Amino acid sequence: MGSKNKLRRFNENETFANVLQPHRDDVQKGLVNLKGNWNSFFKNDNPIVLELGCGKGEYTIGLAKQHKNKNFIGVDIKGARFWRGAKTAIEDNLINVAFLRTQIELIDLLFAENEISEIWITFPDPQIKYKRTKHRLTNQLFLDKYRFILNDAGVVNLKTDSEFMHGYTLGLLHGSGLEVIYANHDVYKNEGSPKEVMNIQTFYENQYLEKGKPITFIQFKVN
Repeated sequence: MGSKNKLRRFNENETFANVLQPHRDDVQKGLVNLKGNWNSFFKNDNPIVLELGCGKGEYTIGLAKQHKNKNFIGVDIKGARFWRGAKTAIEDNLINVAFLRTQIELIDLLFAENEISEIWITFPDPQIKYKRTKHRLTNQLFLDKYRFILNDAGVVNLKTDSEFMHGYTLGLLHGSGLEVIYANHDVYKNEGSPKEVMNIQTFYENQYLEKGKPITFIQFKVN
């Protein structure tokens, strides 16, 4: 993507009512009035669902279209990517969608205890090298953050093409005694996955499928 195109998207994001871009320092200092106030932002009391590392927002948009009685927030640090999702939400009049530009490690500063009902993590970077363990979105540090913001019935959904990420996460969950609700190492060959796993596909997922890569899925609880 050219620098001019990125700049245009950054500037357009500034005009979107469904995009929030708090500064990191303000978040860390507690100066951002979002934590505990997301239902006021959406002007309803519907459950709130997060997609972490949302990219272009394909899953956020797909879920929002299927569940009008829930609110969806795509979280990513790359605003030029989720610009497409934010623009689509406006064009399709999806009032249950927002995008938050921030680092995922700050989510416990932006969402209150028990404020979230569900988390989706779709095709994250598996961070295979050992020194990158701290960046894996299902490591213990992130699981603790999810536990804080999820309500008691809340679940986490991990959809990935990485067998490493699938196995690493399962091992961590079992080792921590956390409840695995459902696990599938090839969702398109084995039945039983939630419908949202099958009928929403991202651009990159389609590329993986064309190459014959199996898509894995885990649904689990942290509370």
